[in-house]
Amino acid sequence: MGLGVVGCSSVPLKESGSLSSYNRLGPAEGNLSKSRTFADTPELLSAKSVAILPTKISPTAAAKIKKPGEDKLVSNALDRALCVGLSDKYRVVGPGEPADLTVRAMITDIVPTGKVAAGISKVTSLGTSAVLPVGVPRLPIGLGGLAVEAEAVDATGVQHAAIVWSRGANSITNGARVSEVGDAYGLAGTFANDFSKMLVKGKKTSGVSLNLPSGQKLKSQFGGAPKYAACDAFGRAPGVGGFVAGAVGAPPSWTDSAQTN
Repeated sequence: MGLGVVGCSSVPLKESGSLSSYNRLGPAEGNLSKSRTFADTPELLSAKSVAILPTKISPTAAAKIKKPGEDKLVSNALDRALCVGLSDKYRVVGPGEPADLTVRAMITDIVPTGKVAAGISKVTSLGTSAVLPVGVPRLPIGLGGLAVEAEAVDATGVQHAAIVWSRGANSITNGARVSEVGDAYGLAGTFANDFSKMLVKGKKTSGVSLNLPSGQKLKSQFGGAPKYAACDAFGRAPGVGGFVAGAVGAPPSWTDSAQTN
């Protein structure tokens, strides 16, 4: 149990050069998720519409994933979650359409999940949950991670928000999935939640949010139609099938298909 508590992968927080500017980023903050951020509060709060460009994957990150297309699952999951999160405040339009803000992101690093360790962890967890009142933590080996950079710019290219973010999976809060991108796939949603919340609120927020998810967000999470048609470019969430697949440790590719945007 002690090993499970401290088990956590480490992903360095570093600049990759994908942002238009790093000059206004603040100091590194956070424990589980580490980030440096910049938010132009008045501009973010006054903006009404947003376009989301498909997330790019750096050659460094792509080279770490052996199975073709798996990295695309991660970037598409990030875009889908980002689109749903931003829909709480902004009208989301398609790329190329007039928008107050355009969001662009790049996955700068992926730490692959150890599939063998993930499989053993899931089998052990499922087995013990059948005979004990609580399951055991995930094995603190083979944990994956993710690093992302993103920014929001206006029609003239002026940056109004930016983030350099990284997070490694841990033994307690990240369930094991038997896939090289098992952890990165889940962490893509964590990043999207952090960045979309910053844009919606106009500032970086800290601590645990006690707010209930909006109705449109819950509907999208269960595979329903998104609030704005532009979000359909990233497909629908796997819904109940995805939750079940995650619970038994199945690869994300079993229930989620990356779009070809």
